[in-house]
Amino acid sequence: MIAPAQIQSSASLAHLDLESEIMRLKTEMNAMILAHYYQESEIQDLADFVGDSLQLSQQAASTKADVIVFAGVLFMAETAKILNPGKLVLLPDLNAGCSLADGCPASLFKAFRERYADHVAITYINCSAEVKALSDIICTSSNAEKIIRQIPPEKPILFAPDQHLGRYLIKKTGREMTLWPGSCMVHELFSEKSLVQLKERHPNALLLAHPECPESVLRRADFVGSTTGILKFAIQDPAKEFIVATESGILHQMEKACPDKTFISAPGEGGCSCSECPHMKLNTLEKLYLCMRDHKPEITLDEELRKRALKPILRMLEMS
Repeated sequence: MIAPAQIQSSASLAHLDLESEIMRLKTEMNAMILAHYYQESEIQDLADFVGDSLQLSQQAASTKADVIVFAGVLFMAETAKILNPGKLVLLPDLNAGCSLADGCPASLFKAFRERYADHVAITYINCSAEVKALSDIICTSSNAEKIIRQIPPEKPILFAPDQHLGRYLIKKTGREMTLWPGSCMVHELFSEKSLVQLKERHPNALLLAHPECPESVLRRADFVGSTTGILKFAIQDPAKEFIVATESGILHQMEKACPDKTFISAPGEGGCSCSECPHMKLNTLEKLYLCMRDHKPEITLDEELRKRALKPILRMLEMS
């Protein structure tokens, strides 16, 4: 059910050219708009930079803008704030969370760490600031393998919160790791059976998969990689048809880069079209405009927490 306030808000903005207004506010505020590949296409097209978690972290760390508007989810905006304590960091919708972060609360992760006190805790960036502060090194799907290979072989590793990414990295690196049993609500739903049926209809299509997918999907993939890796592979490979097993927002950049190629979003169980992240899609053009106009919702963090969370993020950037 749509709340009356939402109807009133939409009506009051109906006369505005939201794209022009956002660009005007961006200039006035000296703002940078960062957008993840999983955002709606119209937000991606307005952003100063579109990328995956590693690229967005690197952009946030180096920006000269006074304001960072993060079209993504909460853990991403928190990371930008951790790296930029003196800047205003805005997120269009504070409810834009992450199932991986939600499934790894700091209190339980703290107990998990204490149980394996001699382990190095490498934590996927899809986690809260509190969990980052309890970690030794943060990683993304782009740099996780590189980081793990830099850990001395005699040092045991904890990996959280994505178990599918963790198992994929164990296979890639040969390093045994103790895994937190989490998973992404979108990637978890991709179905091997439905993929096989889709491949029968598109026998020449290559399957590109994100390592957050279950192992049953990854073993059928022609390429496994981060969103940026998937995009680069599609651009460089001569194939003309691809099945993409990650959040469907990435298809916008793939289609822009390769208008002569066909991209098919991978199906879930029973062929469902369930490849959209409900958290990522909470951000809209209207909310992006409102957050810039009103300077809220603003990301704020306790300074002591921010400093503790900064250390493992800086280690990631150094090791990348």
